[in-house]
Amino acid sequence: MIGGLVGAVRELPPESTQQAVGYPSLFLLVALGALVPVVPTGAIVSSAAVVAFHQSSPFSLLFVFLVAASAAFLGDTALYWLGQRGVRSRNGSRWLAALRSRVTPERLAHAQERLDTHQVSVLVLSRLVPAGRIPVMLACLLAQMPLRRFVRGDAAACLAWAATYQLIGILGGSLFPEPWQGVVAAVGLTVLISAVPALWRQLRGTRPEAPPGHKHP
Repeated sequence: MIGGLVGAVRELPPESTQQAVGYPSLFLLVALGALVPVVPTGAIVSSAAVVAFHQSSPFSLLFVFLVAASAAFLGDTALYWLGQRGVRSRNGSRWLAALRSRVTPERLAHAQERLDTHQVSVLVLSRLVPAGRIPVMLACLLAQMPLRRFVRGDAAACLAWAATYQLIGILGGSLFPEPWQGVVAAVGLTVLISAVPALWRQLRGTRPEAPPGHKHP
């Protein structure tokens, strides 16, 4: 996947073609990634920011930010609405079942605890923490948070998320003279960031238990 992406960036078309094709493609990929959480949307936004950084138009980065944030917001809203239908239905729905299948009971309990403590502000953090969006969204659904309230918190979350991954792309674009080099750096960094929480959970899960009566320092 990364090799194909690098090859495509090495042979970039003119800027007018990039903008005509790139922005709609960015919107569709990010919106799809919000609905089906298997598409690496963070890496896509960072890669688009690298390409925009090397363009001559002063508004390219702004357009990437607006397109990414609006697509993420639309995808989140659609997924939450579909999940609400499952919560209200006696038989549930495949969308709600899909969300449940991606969240362990421990992570759901942790998300519910954070939601009770921090309320809507936890949505912003859930978007910034890799793999944190779905557990918090499911906690909001099970708490029957109204769609209007979810939308208010998710709007800020999507803006912060788009800005964060765009900054990663700008960093990659500024460090290397060629766009494809910046794309490789940005994708590698986003993959590393996304792997950290899973690695941390694995390390915590394999930590040996303390003997009875032993107190940690």
